[in-house]
Amino acid sequence: MHPHLHTEAVQKNCADVVAALDECHARGFLWKVAGNCTDAKYKVNMCLRAQRLERTRQNREAAKEKRERIEKVWKELDENK
Repeated sequence: MHPHLHTEAVQKNCADVVAALDECHARGFLWKVAGNCTDAKYKVNMCLRAQRLERTRQNREAAKEKRERIEKVWKELDENK
């Protein structure tokens, strides 16, 4: 499963590959069944993967900073006892 393709982030970063996939799918069922859209689908998947990896990296950094702040507060509380 992939995220929604019409969100703002996807449209900003992956609009060209999503449009190519939509265009390929618009050619019809037999075009898709013959595997002619495989390359476009792969490019969409790679673009979405890159976005997911970037979000994961940002979330990891934010969690690390939050954890450091929490540990600092606990350390200060323990020192003030």
